[in-house]
Amino acid sequence: MVPSVDAMGAEESIGHAARLQRYAPGGGPCSVRRTATYAALDLGTNNCRLLVARPIRDPDQRFAENFRIVDAFSRIVRLGEGLSQTGSLSEAAIRRTIDALLVCRDKMSARGVTRSRLIATEACRAAANGAEFIERVQESTGLALEVISRETEARLAAEGCASLADAAAKSVVLFDIGGGSSEIVWLSAGSGVPGAERVRHWTSLQLGVVTLAERFGGADVSYTQFSDMTNLVVSELQQFLASASKEERCKRFHLLGTSGTVTTLAGVHLNLPRYDRRRVDGLWMSHAEIDAVMNRLRGMSYAERSQNSCIGPDRADLVLAGCAILEGIRLCFPSERIRIADRGLREGILLELMRADRSFAF
Repeated sequence: MVPSVDAMGAEESIGHAARLQRYAPGGGPCSVRRTATYAALDLGTNNCRLLVARPIRDPDQRFAENFRIVDAFSRIVRLGEGLSQTGSLSEAAIRRTIDALLVCRDKMSARGVTRSRLIATEACRAAANGAEFIERVQESTGLALEVISRETEARLAAEGCASLADAAAKSVVLFDIGGGSSEIVWLSAGSGVPGAERVRHWTSLQLGVVTLAERFGGADVSYTQFSDMTNLVVSELQQFLASASKEERCKRFHLLGTSGTVTTLAGVHLNLPRYDRRRVDGLWMSHAEIDAVMNRLRGMSYAERSQNSCIGPDRADLVLAGCAILEGIRLCFPSERIRIADRGLREGILLELMRADRSFAF
């Protein structure tokens, strides 16, 4: 993702089609229900992200569950900065986050949002002052944040990303590398089946890019530090690996990744002069391509990572920790390919809200 982006391209269609669809087949635009505007906000350990969207009504039902993004916001706030050392959210981090949430509030108001779900994840779950922070957000912004469980986080990630899984694969491992935790989900086959209904096994590792970088170092990462991070992830995955050991894998088995780590890897791999979601979302990368781009990143200095247009200074000290988490997942679940998803919790929230309102029905 682009660091510190305050708005992304509006009016993009997104949904259960593997690629983005701006218009219905035949050249005519899909009908959008103007009576309801939905918002999904995801406040994580590192990022504050918002999507505002309206459902698309496709009369041909070829893309039965699509929506059009009408506004978006993403800002790195580092809410969980120092949390692993102190056990609490810092005042500076709280202020940064409230500033971002005020922008989100104003965007939702300007777009006339009628239904929303505003979630907070690991930082608020883990912090001793997490409940106080939620109350302060309510008082300062009027926004009511919901601290969701790790299971709910895994389910929403599956809901938001499952449409990108190879429909011919009997099983897929989905992973979402966050700032304070990482969710791993084993998805069964089921083209057209909601992602949450395809979950066979799931786990949430209390390891994320922020927590690992603070523990092992992020700006300058030696071979030993990287190996130590990777080995820790492998160790933490052993129970999940055992629970999924009897699940069937076929030749089309693959990994499906969502998070700033994998989208950054994809952007660097493509040598993008500026991060482009349209080029990244749905991209297939081979095992060899992932190896090559990770080696490239590990060979960069902190200054070089900071200057890369797909990393930037806000992610330069976190991206190698993310690579170590990814490497641990790859060692536990060898696969010849990974599909990159620039979608996740927010898209899962939007789909669930729209389904509950029967927004896709005629």
